[in-house]
Amino acid sequence: MSLISRILKVKSRSHILITRQASGFPDRIIGMKKKRGNQARQRLGVVIGIFVGGFLLIGGRLVQYGLAEEQITASLGNPNVVASRPDIVDRNGQLLATDLDMVSLYADPRRIVDADEVVEKLAAILPNLDWRDTHRKLRVDSGFQWLRRQLTPKQQADILALGLPGLGFRPEKRRFYPGGRSAAHIVGHVNVDNLGLAGMERYLDQQGLADLRAIGMTSGISLEPVKLSIDIRVQNIARQVAAKAISAYEAEAAGAVVLDVETGEVLAMASVPDYDPNEPSRILADGSVDKEYEKGWFNRISNATFEMGSTFKSFTLAMGLDAEKITLNSVVDASRPIRMGGFTIKDFKGKNRPLTIREVFQYSSNIGTAAVADMVGIEGHQEFLTKLGLLSKTETEMPGVATPTQPRTWKKINSVTISFGHGVATTPLQTASAAAALINGGNLLPPTFLPRSPNEAAMLSKSVVKPSTSADMRTLFSWNGLKGSGRAAQVEGFNVGGKTGTADKVVNGRYASDLNFNAFVAAFPMDKPKYMVLSIIDAPTTGEHGGRTAASTAAPMVKEIIGRIAPLLGVQPHFGLRDAPYTIEGF
Repeated sequence: MSLISRILKVKSRSHILITRQASGFPDRIIGMKKKRGNQARQRLGVVIGIFVGGFLLIGGRLVQYGLAEEQITASLGNPNVVASRPDIVDRNGQLLATDLDMVSLYADPRRIVDADEVVEKLAAILPNLDWRDTHRKLRVDSGFQWLRRQLTPKQQADILALGLPGLGFRPEKRRFYPGGRSAAHIVGHVNVDNLGLAGMERYLDQQGLADLRAIGMTSGISLEPVKLSIDIRVQNIARQVAAKAISAYEAEAAGAVVLDVETGEVLAMASVPDYDPNEPSRILADGSVDKEYEKGWFNRISNATFEMGSTFKSFTLAMGLDAEKITLNSVVDASRPIRMGGFTIKDFKGKNRPLTIREVFQYSSNIGTAAVADMVGIEGHQEFLTKLGLLSKTETEMPGVATPTQPRTWKKINSVTISFGHGVATTPLQTASAAAALINGGNLLPPTFLPRSPNEAAMLSKSVVKPSTSADMRTLFSWNGLKGSGRAAQVEGFNVGGKTGTADKVVNGRYASDLNFNAFVAAFPMDKPKYMVLSIIDAPTTGEHGGRTAASTAAPMVKEIIGRIAPLLGVQPHFGLRDAPYTIEGF
């Protein structure tokens, strides 16, 4: 091929290439534009993604804050509407418990700038502030933490003056008991959330008040006061006498209960040691709880059982009279001790001779009482005490009532010892209630801490002994009040009758020979009994005239109580001779 031809061929190829390249130039332009469009769309997508991500992040945080605020609101409730409890008043309308408006301090830890500063400044205002616990609360990942409940107005003002962010206040109710210790075991107390923990406060919650408060039915409304059967004047006297007896007789504890024998209403119930319901738990200087102080929560009148000693002889003799096994003129042989099952039954200061039923009661003869129980028999004995409500838990409004104890299987020795108050343990409240049935005509009434009319009482009463048996028991009570151990409880003009009970105290399942549990059950005025008074004193080491029996300790307590409450209750004194349905025939 010539050079020219070869040159022409190359040119032709170059032309073709150039032509082809020239013909592909618009496609490149279009491709570049598409690429740039895609990049723009990608950039726009990234920007949109960033905005969406930021929006979701912000929204999520808003939801988180909203949930936290909802948790705070759930914890606080409506800050403008606070659940209330009704006032509690005595039978005469005297205030026993009421609500006070208070504020409580809380924190939102997320808004706390400097936890150390907050703790340091609060410690200067709030006594006994736990530095470590408060600091822990301020560092947790939470929207709400209580710091101190129920502040005083001055504490609230001082905290507000600090200007610390993250702190807030919530209006609350605080329960206040104007009488302090006076009726602590009856009224009871509430916790920091105003929920009843003991006594009639707890009873109210058990009747539905707690449920109503939980759903807001008691918020922002005025509730009708709850009236109790208690007479705070009588209550104050009973408590004062019990507290005085502990000191005078160097005892572990003491108490008293006053009942209306016609209605079963409890006018007073005192158990000492006690506590202040305004401060149910006392905090010591080191921040610990005073355990000794909390022992005062124990109510010995309704929440504890004791062997009531010779007060049970009242029930044994009533059983014999009601079963017509004896009369007041019957004579039983008490000339020698009874030996039974390895035990010896003997009298304390026995007369060592046959005794009439009056004398059995007057001299508190274990031998004579055991003889009466033997006449009735084991089954009849158990049935009679069951009928009087002494072997089952007392039905009443007071929470925490103790259940009496008795032998699993009754044998003859059990019946004998139970006849004079050993072997069965009952609460003082149910003992007083059963004794009231013996002298009010024979009608057993469940004790109540709420007002009860005579008509309501008549519907609830249960006949447990014959009217004639009740009349005989009034005679025995009166006889012992004039001739026997009841003389230490006699109040001039008010004709007191009753029965002492001195029992060896049970310690760790054994009878202690040097410790007594003493009681005295009495009624007045015996011509027409209206009130029953029972006193107890636990482990006295001394008594009037040096003795530590019930006649020297529990009976004088009843004397002082009746001497002070009888005029307040409108009982008219009567002096001199008079005709009475229980007239006692001398020997």
